[in-house]
Amino acid sequence: MNIRPAVESDFPAMWPIFQEVVATESTYVFAADASHADAFAYWFGPGVSSYVAEEEGRILGMYKIVANQRDLGRHVANASFMVHSGGSGKGLGRMLGQHCLSEAKKAGFLAMQFNFVVSTNTAAVALWQKLGFAIVGTLPKVFAHKQLGLVDAYVMHRFLDEI
Repeated sequence: MNIRPAVESDFPAMWPIFQEVVATESTYVFAADASHADAFAYWFGPGVSSYVAEEEGRILGMYKIVANQRDLGRHVANASFMVHSGGSGKGLGRMLGQHCLSEAKKAGFLAMQFNFVVSTNTAAVALWQKLGFAIVGTLPKVFAHKQLGLVDAYVMHRFLDEI
């Protein structure tokens, strides 16, 4: 598995992954009919550093790093991850997470914060906890899950000093 910086020409391969992930309306705030332009801006907008994971020339997952806040909060990173269902069970989420933490530290961030981890996305919550994140807040009933209705989301945080 090779993880490298994404370039705009990767987007045609990233778009189906984005569509697959948001179609479930169970883990991301994007609606299933999110536009191509919105998805492109999400991964390649100003201040975004995106990465893709390739296996045998095929993109199986991606993540992006941004500053969690502007100016005085800029020392804390935020990240988003998407993995193609064909990449499941290969440890790709963990590899992307570890790579992201390393890249965030190299970029000078002191911590990483996820502002909105859907509580029912138990695989993601468990992965982030294994990678040193703690749940530091619960946002009650802030996500309209397609099957479960209104569910909580977590704010998760970790410092990058041990990376």
